[in-house]
Amino acid sequence: MAYNYNRGHKRYVFLYGGVKVNYYDEIKNILISNEAYKKVKDYYKNRNDLMSYYNVGKLLIDAQGGEKRAKYGNHLIKEYSIKLTKELGKGYTVSVLKRMRQFYLFQKGAPLGHQLSWSHYRILLPLKDKNKINYYINKCIEYNLSKRKLEDIIKSKEYERLSDETKNKLISNKEVNIKDNILNPIIINTYNKDINRFNENALKEFILNDISRFMEQLGSGYSFVKDEYPILLGDRYNYIDLLLFNINFNCYVCIELKVTELKKEHIGQIETYMHYIDSNIKSLYQNNTIGIIICKKDNKFVMEYCSDDRVFRTTYQLN
Repeated sequence: MAYNYNRGHKRYVFLYGGVKVNYYDEIKNILISNEAYKKVKDYYKNRNDLMSYYNVGKLLIDAQGGEKRAKYGNHLIKEYSIKLTKELGKGYTVSVLKRMRQFYLFQKGAPLGHQLSWSHYRILLPLKDKNKINYYINKCIEYNLSKRKLEDIIKSKEYERLSDETKNKLISNKEVNIKDNILNPIIINTYNKDINRFNENALKEFILNDISRFMEQLGSGYSFVKDEYPILLGDRYNYIDLLLFNINFNCYVCIELKVTELKKEHIGQIETYMHYIDSNIKSLYQNNTIGIIICKKDNKFVMEYCSDDRVFRTTYQLN
């Protein structure tokens, strides 16, 4: 059993055997050590940052009398922040110390991953929803996202644009398929051009201007093969607007762009393209080609698979 009492701005705990612990001094020593470590051990400084802030978060909760009390009492953190700022300099504001406490609670009981930096976690922790935070953590690891890129996809509400079914699969660690990862809506930047007066080539150019972001919104594993991909049908060349390949699902993806509403001939056209790729381009060990048509419907642009068990629809938003 331990006994707590306050003495001025310090908080002590007496343990069995008369051992006295000063929480503030423990926290200050960890932070001083971490600052010194940053200057000497550059290669491992991120790992040390996270371990230090995790331990500081735990000490803050212990000093506040446990997790239940820590949720409501921030007076001690304010005191520590004032002292640390005076003694160690800037960088230890109340909000920063609260993030360290929150970081400990988020990571408690789980292996401490070091793929992300403390800057990433400072962006993620205010989101509060643990499932949303885990989604973005995995996204950062998979795509090696910078702090700025992480801010961009959070601002675009990427997690919110996933279907409820996909979110449930991610939460329960169930296998996802190619359409689960497609965002709704997919955002295409038109660079402030008049979107009411453009053709299929213009729509394609909008996509090609940021093809990486476009593919990320389709899901993971996409690579760009070619735009205006030529195929010879009889004695005449036809051109697939966008040809992609999905590494995860081991298949080609044909994308056709239309600025009109969907017509029967559009479906026949892309089915012809899919059949050509399957017959002439794909290897025996690759899966059948997927076809996607982007077309206009109710003054919006929607994306549709051709008729098979992978049919789906998602709205496009042009910014």
